[in-house]
This record gives sequence, C-alpha cells and structure tokens, in this order.
Amino acid sequence: MNGMTDDRKTIAFVVYPGLTPLDLVGPLQVLSALEQLDPQYRTVVVGATEDAIGTDTPLRIAPSHTFDEVPSPFAVLVPGGTVPTLRAMADERLLEWLRRAAGSAELVTSVCTGSLVLGAAGLLDGRRATTHWMFRDLLTGLGATPVAHRWVEDGPVITAAGVSAGIDLALHLAERLAGRQVATNIQFAIEYDPEPPQGALDWANQPYGDLTPLREHTLREGLKENPELLAKLLAHA
Repeated sequence: MNGMTDDRKTIAFVVYPGLTPLDLVGPLQVLSALEQLDPQYRTVVVGATEDAIGTDTPLRIAPSHTFDEVPSPFAVLVPGGTVPTLRAMADERLLEWLRRAAGSAELVTSVCTGSLVLGAAGLLDGRRATTHWMFRDLLTGLGATPVAHRWVEDGPVITAAGVSAGIDLALHLAERLAGRQVATNIQFAIEYDPEPPQGALDWANQPYGDLTPLREHTLREGLKENPELLAKLLAHA
C-alpha cells in the first residue's frame, strides 16, 4: 500500500526547516517527469505540517502532504543541508516517520547530508553510503561504511553525494523504475548535460583544508543541543 487513495506508487520527498532547495527540487523535477511518463508513479512532498518552511536560501517550500497522510510510501527521498540538517538529526517526529516509512518502502534514498538524517534514524547500520564529501567520514559514527561515489546503492537504501548528485540519483531511479529510454527522455527534457565553466572538479586537490573551520562550525552549531551525538560523530571521524 502507498498510504494514498489509489494504487499508484508514491515517491515521498521529505522537507524540514533549513534544507538545501536543490537537494529537493533537482530530483523532484526528474521524478515528477517520471510521473508524467509512467502514470503508475506519483510524487508528493511531505512534512510535519503543510505550512511553508524556510530553506537555506530566500526560497520557502510548502509540502503537499503531512507525514500522517503518507504513512507507507513506495519510496522516500531525504534532502540535505548544513546546520539545519544536523538539527534535523534530533527531530524525533521526522525520525520516527522515516523508520515507519522505511519499514515498508521499496526504496529509501537521500541527497547530500540527508544521509546523516537516515543514519540518525538507524537506517544505515551495516550499509555502504555516501554524502557530501566534507562530511563523508561522519557516516562511520552512524554505523555506515563511507564510500566516495556519486551515489551508492546498498539493498533498498540509495544515498547520493553533494547537492547536484541528487539529479544523477533521480535519473538512476527513473531508469531502474521505468527503463533506460524513459530516463534518457527525462534527461533530454531537462537538458541535463553539465559542462561547468570551471571544468570538472579536481578531486586530488579539493579545498578540504580551507573548509575545515566551516565544517567544525557547522557540526558544533548544528549539534549544540545534542552533544552526545556530536561526540559520537567526532569520535569516529
């Protein structure tokens, strides 16, 4: 069952205050197109209430449904962010819905630091996973094995790396659910063929050292109300 009123398979995109919009709307755009091409699927955006919430940009987002209205989705996607996402790791209403939804969902997915929220819900134990490169090592403290891939699939759980990797994840899901031709049609429809002006990232020279203070501030600010979890994450980092 998908928790709705008909037999379509519901793909639920989770929102919470302060998330990064592209983590959400990138894959939402892809899988909303899947809904148009394959009517057995439906996309919804779920939150604690239907009230608009802030993001880490000036954009506000209003869920289409509440958690209670979508108890058993076919698939779940959790977007990431920075300080607010770390705070969401202690949001028991969100974590409890994720645990309940994951119990029957065929796919549990995340983008960027959304995987940390999955880990806080206990959904990454013993699994391979990824997240934004700056926080990837923290996955160890959540029972996962960190992997430096664009997306990582381990059983029903699929995690994507930072921000734009969510589009890759969604195209992978479209191919898995509806076939390569449908996924390719979606890719053409959104004209996803990235050629960044600066060229490809040089992963051998990533600016980790320059960003260490930002990482430490993000962790301590986001988890200042949850010191035990902060200590657990840092102990394994």
